[in-house]
Amino acid sequence: MKPLTFLANTLQVVREFPVDVCHDIGYQLSLVQLGEQPHDFKPMPVVGAGVQELRVWCEQGTFRTLYLARLPEAVYVLHAFQKKTQATAKSDIDLAARRYRDLMKGR
Repeated sequence: MKPLTFLANTLQVVREFPVDVCHDIGYQLSLVQLGEQPHDFKPMPVVGAGVQELRVWCEQGTFRTLYLARLPEAVYVLHAFQKKTQATAKSDIDLAARRYRDLMKGR
């Protein structure tokens, strides 16, 4: 099982999500750690190579977690946020892309 590494304040953000969303994200990320596919995800190449978007819906809204699992040492959680519009906000994409670049630069 790969370790899970939350970048910047991402763990704190996830913990502030509704409890059912937090549990679902935790379960889905544990599947990723085991090398399995989460239930609802899509690639996010605009953020970086290998970045995936985990998608969770509930009564309180739509929640997203962007992660990178292709590196051998860990699963990196780049960003988490509540999605408020149909398209992902440019600020969320830019923040995740900056964290991705910083991660890759530091390797």
